[in-house]
Amino acid sequence: MDFADLIQILDSALRLATPLLLACLAGLFSERAGIFDIGLEGKMLASAFFSAAAAYATGSAWLGLLAGIGAAMVLAAIHGLASITFRGNQLISGVAINFLASGMTVVVGETWFSLGGRTPALAGPARFGEVELPFADAVRDVPVLGPVYSDLLSGHSILVYIALAIVPLTWWVLFRTRFGLRLRAVGENPAAVDTAGVSVVGLRYAAVMICGVLTGIAGAHLATALGAGFVKEMSAGRGFIALAALIFAKWRPWYALGACLLFGLLEAVGNRYQNIDVGGFDIPTQFMQALPYILTVVILAGFVGRAIPPRAGGEPYVKES
Repeated sequence: MDFADLIQILDSALRLATPLLLACLAGLFSERAGIFDIGLEGKMLASAFFSAAAAYATGSAWLGLLAGIGAAMVLAAIHGLASITFRGNQLISGVAINFLASGMTVVVGETWFSLGGRTPALAGPARFGEVELPFADAVRDVPVLGPVYSDLLSGHSILVYIALAIVPLTWWVLFRTRFGLRLRAVGENPAAVDTAGVSVVGLRYAAVMICGVLTGIAGAHLATALGAGFVKEMSAGRGFIALAALIFAKWRPWYALGACLLFGLLEAVGNRYQNIDVGGFDIPTQFMQALPYILTVVILAGFVGRAIPPRAGGEPYVKES
């Protein structure tokens, strides 16, 4: 592998890590507030479908993005209603959202476009194009730094840069603002927050809706930037991988960035090197493509060390009378 190959793999890893990162940060907001959300997969899938459908109908990727965010927020509101207002089981609510999105996208897609659940291919302004950073062409020939800036950092869709910018924003909101302090507190000890006169329900709904916005951007990235339209089950388990990355990152934003880049790198390596010869033994293609999922199982099995979730996570809050 030469330097150019390394740059191409890292470039691909950054693109593939973007939806994971957005979904991981979405889960971080929700779970820090005490609401477990395994419905990230379903929200991403619904967002991908409606963003692709709206982008095709309007010819605008931005309107597609808004439609995707709207669809994910509707599902987030349903999850909030079930788990916060009606104090239902958060895991069951998340599973229901995944099934709902999986079936709804196929049925509605077939009804609208008659393409077996797919949307028509997107082109031109219906997709997010590549953003060229300033002076990318001018510094391209500079050794090492030129390819890193021109070919690795430059040339991604605007959603990639938005995802990267949300990482420090999430850190600042959670650890440097009063809202973030209360959000973390409600995930650890909601009774204490309630005693201080702050609405537990309001904070948890805010976290769930932020989760909806971020998963909406993640789904729109899949359909209008990474891909050129919606295909059935195109989220391909990324919501579950994002949850594993969240555990790997121990519910911290910067660690989440590193974990998602690792998953993206494994997927990029699997896509580029279908077969690798190790000591005369060819590693099967299926194993290479399964690398991110294998790492997910390793993380969930607890081989990466102890991860302590928010203490009030998964528990509905009942106010004492």
